[in-house]
Amino acid sequence: MASVLLLPSSSSSCCCSRKINAAIHVPKLPKLTLSVPKIPMRILGEELNIRDEFLNTIPVEKINYRSHNSSTNIVTAQLYAILEAVADRVEMHANIEEQRDNWNTLLLNSINMMILTAATMAGVAATAGGIGMPLLALKLSSTLLYSAATGMLLIMNKIQPSQLAEEQRNATRLFKQLQSQIQTMIAIGTPTQEDVKEVMEKVLALDKAYPLPLLGAMLEKFPAKFEPAVWWPKNQVLQKKNFLHEGKQCNNGWNEELEMEMREIVKVVERKDIEDYVRLGNLALKINKTLAISGPLLTGIAALGSAFVGNGSWAPIVAVAAGALASTVNAFEHGGQVGMVIEMYRNCGGFFQLLQESIETTLEERDLEKRENGEFFEMKVALKLGRSLSQLRELARKSATSQVDEFASKLF
Repeated sequence: MASVLLLPSSSSSCCCSRKINAAIHVPKLPKLTLSVPKIPMRILGEELNIRDEFLNTIPVEKINYRSHNSSTNIVTAQLYAILEAVADRVEMHANIEEQRDNWNTLLLNSINMMILTAATMAGVAATAGGIGMPLLALKLSSTLLYSAATGMLLIMNKIQPSQLAEEQRNATRLFKQLQSQIQTMIAIGTPTQEDVKEVMEKVLALDKAYPLPLLGAMLEKFPAKFEPAVWWPKNQVLQKKNFLHEGKQCNNGWNEELEMEMREIVKVVERKDIEDYVRLGNLALKINKTLAISGPLLTGIAALGSAFVGNGSWAPIVAVAAGALASTVNAFEHGGQVGMVIEMYRNCGGFFQLLQESIETTLEERDLEKRENGEFFEMKVALKLGRSLSQLRELARKSATSQVDEFASKLF
């Protein structure tokens, strides 16, 4: 029995020893030795010093466009420099537009809250009756709020924040348009020094038409007469901008029929579109002048009425009624953004005036080769007016027979 009991233990010990031996006798891997070259600290320090000296000798924002080629690279470099300035102006005008739009919202809400609070205090002072410190405090607070609202309204009506914001929106759009024109000129055109001069004049004309500062350079918000905006050089020179180099068309795409068509389009634009926007602009300008005077006048009357609350039955009525009317006028003028509407009319009128001048300047050039390609020019005019070529020609035929009962533009 003892031998029988000992056999399993001996067999299990043998199995365990075999397992242990199998785990112990693992083939040894050869040792791999990697030799990394040591860099002398002196050489590494010299290299770092050379790199620092090289970085310190690079001038800030100095880009060298010089090459072995002649004036072509210089012209391209000048256009790229103007393009960078235009892109910077786009960002500046966009930021200023957002800021002045916030002015309009914040000032409108603040002034209306001040007027309504002052009117409420005047009404409470009238219903409280009696004399003493509570009545004096309500009267004084109402008068001060009305006076402060009057001063703030005078400033707000003078600068017209909604119109300022619309000016910057138009400037942003026009600078983006000029930016794309410069990029097209560089990409598929052959720019010259005349092109550089023309682009510079356009940038300066835009800066003058839509100034960034308020003091000393702000556009007049209440002129004696409404006039369309002008953002292009007045003495602009007609330049041939043909990007079509394949083949040569007879008379550069111009013929007598196309010239008559352009003349009729000019008549329609001048007689219909420009005249209508000038009429609407004058109407909006008169409305804005009336509202700009009425608002501060009503708050001033309300301030006087609140000062005499408790001394008569009409004083609180004048204070509360004038305050309510002033809040309504202010909400209509600045909440309705009448100044923005005026600037929109100015921009639309300027758009049609620029189109008229460009067509007339092109037709005045007698040398057909110096004009822009006729077919290309006709397509551009049609796109600006929101029409197809067939619709543009139909409009010219109607104008020739004096049967025009529509505007030239279908966009606005």
